[in-house]
Amino acid sequence: MGKLFGTDGIRGAADTYPLTPDMVEIIGRTIADHLLQHQKPAAVVVGRDTRISGPNIEKALVEGIRSMGIDVLLAGILPTPGVAFLTRALKAGAGIVISASHNPYYDNGIKLFNGDGFKFPDETESAIEAQILSDPVPVLSSDRIAQVHPIEDASAQYTDFLKRVLDNTEVFKGLRIVIDCSNGATHRIAPVLFSDLGADVETIFDSPDGKNINENCGSQHTDTLSRKVLENRADVGLAFDGDGDRLIAVDETGGEITGDRMLAISARILKDSGALKNNRVVSTVMSNMGLGEALRKMGIEHIMTQVGDRYVMEEMKRSGAILGGEDSGHMIFLNHHTTGDGIVTALNLLKAMCVTATPLSHLAEAMTVYPQVLHNVDVSSKPDLDSVPEIMDAIRRAEDRLKERGRVLVRYSGTQPQCRVMVEGASQEEITGICHGIADIISNTIGN
Repeated sequence: MGKLFGTDGIRGAADTYPLTPDMVEIIGRTIADHLLQHQKPAAVVVGRDTRISGPNIEKALVEGIRSMGIDVLLAGILPTPGVAFLTRALKAGAGIVISASHNPYYDNGIKLFNGDGFKFPDETESAIEAQILSDPVPVLSSDRIAQVHPIEDASAQYTDFLKRVLDNTEVFKGLRIVIDCSNGATHRIAPVLFSDLGADVETIFDSPDGKNINENCGSQHTDTLSRKVLENRADVGLAFDGDGDRLIAVDETGGEITGDRMLAISARILKDSGALKNNRVVSTVMSNMGLGEALRKMGIEHIMTQVGDRYVMEEMKRSGAILGGEDSGHMIFLNHHTTGDGIVTALNLLKAMCVTATPLSHLAEAMTVYPQVLHNVDVSSKPDLDSVPEIMDAIRRAEDRLKERGRVLVRYSGTQPQCRVMVEGASQEEITGICHGIADIISNTIGN
């Protein structure tokens, strides 16, 4: 049995290890045991996205939790940040989301939040994993029969929370928006919310069937959204991922606005209004060089972390920052929420457009995007890169060639058997050649 937790919980193909019914029940039981060992027993909130495998995984997970005498509060289909909010609001012991985020429908996963609505830290997940793999927790011998209670107004509670992000409930009046719900967890909440806030809304990819989540739609695939924005002469397009914790935007010209540019826009708005606490922004090492350059020009401190929104959050809490995120569209507004939230990001982005009366394409000029090439190489193993001379020599040669005009980043995926090669620089042709050269060497040394 291999490692369970990646950079964002447990993830894999549904109905295969570790997401088989028996294994999921053990996972649920172990999470419950951890809660019993470390805090006063409290209910666990469980929510999911629209994947066809969700109900079966939910059933096994709930059975594992109940077997330890802990009640379960079912949120049903709800965005991941909605589950984090309810966990905190209902004073639950933990929150669990059944989702594989932006992955295809045949994958699924388990994400964990503590009672404060923050993701479990690495050390907690490591302890749970070690228990699962070494000595699975037996069913608790108890006279108490735990209950399962549906949260009847889960969507309404989360929607009310989202509306409180804004001061003016009709701030978006007259704004024309196209929303791509990725056939995922935002499909009921987002269209109604933005309509209630005064926007003229058209929604696409809002008819989930269990298998079409993220299928050529959502934050990973914005071509259709871009066409719709142009056809409707809309002011903006919003593309969420399957579980609603990411946002990629499309401006009025059809251009894609990713997380780095949204960070630059938000940083400028917050700084200009005096609301950028401690004058710093946190992102990961995958952020475009242009973000750091833009923040320096604004006089804002830029802190970088390893890849993963959990590490961004940890650094934000440590450094007192209220704004952070990833280019993938995971954005954290710590003054509003305890986790990345695609809808909260959209609310702040649209508010910036309205307050400044500026088109999104112009706001995005706050940052110049340097050409970037990313190549994923399938690997058969993940040895320490420092221990593979051929790979390290290729990286050093590339860095010597680029010098101060670019950068190279090579890292393993936290959830897939892949090595990611990212190269940035001023010349698209040059960085493409460098990236492919490194990728070929990785493939020849540790590839499948």
